[in-house]
Amino acid sequence: MMRTMKTGTILEIQRMSTDDGPGIRTTVFMKGCPLSCTWCHNPESISPAPQLHWMETRCIGCGICIDTCPEGALTPAESGIEINRALCKGCGQCADACPSTAMALMGEKWAVDPLVAELLKDRAFFETSSGGVTISGGESTMQKDFVIALLQGLNRHGIHTAIDTCGVCQASALDATLPHANLVLFDMKLIDPHAHKTYTGADNAKILENLLHTANLIKTHLHPEALWVRTPIIPGATDTDENIRGIGRFLSSLPAGTLTRWELCAFNNLCADKYTRLGKTWDFAGVPLVPASKMEHLAAVARSSVTDPSIVAWTGATCQEKETAVKNQ
Repeated sequence: MMRTMKTGTILEIQRMSTDDGPGIRTTVFMKGCPLSCTWCHNPESISPAPQLHWMETRCIGCGICIDTCPEGALTPAESGIEINRALCKGCGQCADACPSTAMALMGEKWAVDPLVAELLKDRAFFETSSGGVTISGGESTMQKDFVIALLQGLNRHGIHTAIDTCGVCQASALDATLPHANLVLFDMKLIDPHAHKTYTGADNAKILENLLHTANLIKTHLHPEALWVRTPIIPGATDTDENIRGIGRFLSSLPAGTLTRWELCAFNNLCADKYTRLGKTWDFAGVPLVPASKMEHLAAVARSSVTDPSIVAWTGATCQEKETAVKNQ
């Protein structure tokens, strides 16, 4: 059996996911992203380095973490523990010593073979639901060599694989990575380049270029087999008719038959605590969920703007459903 010693920095392994491709999936979230979206639901994935976070509800106030830290980056505070992130090196010694798991390091090194073995534990769920493994982020192509080796390992076991990308990478990274996946999930957030830069920190020229490049890969290669585009519906940012129509017009310019699904993903507000644990503020704290009627309207706009309306779907929780996940296939 071929073995590889390549390692990657993994943020999280999320099981039983139904939002990252077809069927029941296990999603591997990689660390590191070139964008800094103001609405980011995984702010702990942006930095490629491991990051420390403290969970107040688990803390028993023993002070072991303070005594353990070799950098003196932890101090007692009125709220519990204060992390001096300029001093913290992300060594994880405090997390290892914490008896209540209140201190945790976000970002763990995995070798390919043990990770493949871990993911194969969910094979029964994949087989009964036509699911598989999705490599997400962050931006998966930032750890290209590791991701390729991981996809190859899963392919040897016949596991359906998907790779999620924000599109900010070199075309050569897509050429090297995507042929090892069955499905590409490609994020398309905003069509206006100035708005895109305002909200994500970069314009969208490279993203549009790479989306067309990905569609051409699908047209000319056996793998990847399918392309899904996903647009987050963010109140006050991406949720305008103009934005959806503009994205739709661009998607209609892709080679015929290469795009099989355009998914509008409703904003969720469950990540505010992640920002608190990272010592950051969130611009969208307190913003309510999108009404179902708004999602239906934007889906109708999307259908009117593409050649094949049947590819449009919306997913996610809406305020009418009291945060119960809803899927409109």
